[in-house]
Amino acid sequence: MSTVSDLTAHTGYLLRMVSNAVSHEFARNVAGEGVTVAEWVMLRSLYGGGAIAPSALARKMGMTKGAISKLAERLLEKGLVERTENHDDRRGHSLSLSAAGSQKVPILATLADGNDMAFFSVLPPEKHAQLRALLQALIEKHGLTATPVD
Repeated sequence: MSTVSDLTAHTGYLLRMVSNAVSHEFARNVAGEGVTVAEWVMLRSLYGGGAIAPSALARKMGMTKGAISKLAERLLEKGLVERTENHDDRRGHSLSLSAAGSQKVPILATLADGNDMAFFSVLPPEKHAQLRALLQALIEKHGLTATPVD
């Protein structure tokens, strides 16, 4: 009979354990501001830029146009995103942050920064920098582009 490795022997399992802990706490924090993590990611992707077509935003975020449309509808209902019709193409439109959305992003960014600090401050700064560099190397090596939203 072959030996079956323990779950904790798998780096992916350990990464998922850490990722879940960080993500769940952040989700709880942003929920207090009335948004989901996926909505935060879209708001942050729109921040600092002008109006953008949903298809371009989908490419930028590595998501489907359908997923972007669902997120946009929720954010439109919350008054955090605006839709501008394209006068040259009646079927086309662009998305941008509303004034309320522009005000909300820095608040959410502060929560994200605080969440990272709370979780990763147990590491000495040089170890935290090493961890970030290693994760970035894996992202680049495997061509990962999809924005994690859940």
